[in-house]
Amino acid sequence: MTLQLFPLETSPKIRRNMLEAELMEVAVRRGEGKLAASGAFVVETGQHTGRSAQDKYVVRDADTENAIWWDNSKPMTEEQFDRLLADFVAFARHKDLFVQDLYAGADPQHRLNTRIVTEYAWHALFIRHLLRRPGLEELATFVPEFTVVNLPSFRAAPLYHGTRSETVIACNFTKRIVLIGGTSYAGEIKKSVFSFLNYVLPAKGVMPMHCSANVGDDGSSAVFFGLSGTGKTTLSADPARELLGDDEHGWSDKGIFNFEGGCYAKTIRLSKTAEPEIWNASNRFATVLENVVVDPVTRVADFDDNRLAENARSAYPLDAIPNASAKGRAAHPKNIVMLTADAFGVLPPIAKLTPSQAMYHFLSGFTAKVAGTEKGMGNEPQPTFSTCFGAPFMPRHPSVYGNLLRDLIGRHDVDCWLVNTGWTGGKFGEGSRMPIKVTRALLNAALSGDLADQTMRVDPVFGFKVPIQMAGVDAKLMTPRDTWGDPRAYDAAAAKLADMFSKNFAKFEAYVDAEVRRAGPTVSRPAAAE
Repeated sequence: MTLQLFPLETSPKIRRNMLEAELMEVAVRRGEGKLAASGAFVVETGQHTGRSAQDKYVVRDADTENAIWWDNSKPMTEEQFDRLLADFVAFARHKDLFVQDLYAGADPQHRLNTRIVTEYAWHALFIRHLLRRPGLEELATFVPEFTVVNLPSFRAAPLYHGTRSETVIACNFTKRIVLIGGTSYAGEIKKSVFSFLNYVLPAKGVMPMHCSANVGDDGSSAVFFGLSGTGKTTLSADPARELLGDDEHGWSDKGIFNFEGGCYAKTIRLSKTAEPEIWNASNRFATVLENVVVDPVTRVADFDDNRLAENARSAYPLDAIPNASAKGRAAHPKNIVMLTADAFGVLPPIAKLTPSQAMYHFLSGFTAKVAGTEKGMGNEPQPTFSTCFGAPFMPRHPSVYGNLLRDLIGRHDVDCWLVNTGWTGGKFGEGSRMPIKVTRALLNAALSGDLADQTMRVDPVFGFKVPIQMAGVDAKLMTPRDTWGDPRAYDAAAAKLADMFSKNFAKFEAYVDAEVRRAGPTVSRPAAAE
């Protein structure tokens, strides 16, 4: 179906399944980017240095009408999509195209045969890193089940195609095809695949997750949910544990599996000392460095320079990480970690969650942006609630994913943890960032099972359990109120944050049971009762 929807034979030249070295040669020859001293390929994406969330659409038809969370998805009519598709086909007739036939999903039972059609060679290189690569025998019989067509130089016509601007990401889940135009940001390709998997997998009883995952020596796996800036990639890249993947996974009745075959890591302020695995992977042949500044003479990457983008990225295959899993599959997780960077300085460094509390915090998807990082933010931290820790990629209603997660947690007796990588001793600007050594020590204790045996208190505002102490960790940090110079200021901040949680969760109350509703913070309960 997808091949007929996008007839490749009309293009003047099709380059199918080219390998990394040849894609690099072609990309350099076409002037799509330049080589770094390390052998990485460096590109600039122009005005789009991140996702264009306001330009993403889902076709509204008989199949999707009652399946899509329309409060979170912009609709496009079937007629508008068909006009767009016809114009994409006509536009592609004058372009050389690069085709990569790849898998999304390490579990053979649930993997998706994915065809990626790109205008740029470097986009083909990028997605070859990010998805899973079939062998030659598999390619001989490969039949695409889903297609993404990415033509950055195509410009949509808003009045004719029904778009907001010349940029468009149009998802037709029924016809299993996504059209991307007007943006060179490579992340749109991988997120289009992820969005489709998020649509189809829940109907099969598989939980799609925007998370990283790793595996211990004993075979026990751990899942890390978290929004940008919370440490999801950094904390999962633990040299003492096998890395399953850094961004997208599924959880089936057999265990968890990686959707991808690579990593797409943020590189701003990337440190060789603090993150050697990611640093080394970002300085190797054929890695794609997106919006990373390089010295014009030495061609050495400067990961501290954010002139091109704060969202500078590195794309590389999983085998660039020494301790990465080759098979991409693991047993059911023993631990789920939900990461948040609380810039209000209220949450403890770690807390143990019940299944209902886990569902509450999963649906909330809380972190906080710090003052001064974005125009117009003022002096106060700003709460960010992104449901399921990935709202832009969740086409179905959040309760679908939340119920799936809670059922799986209960069925497999998973320990759940909320970890604050944000501030302690006060809000941003007054307190200090949670020491990474403390976070790693507490995480190691949680994943080993040692933390579950520690004496815990019940937080009087949020209701979750918090360890009173842990060897090697200042006991004062475990009770955030004790770290503030003015305990009453902490009480006020805690009540304010609890109120933010409650107001945000109001939209989910009709979709969850009483136990989940009770799992949230109690706004009126004084923090001073600790």
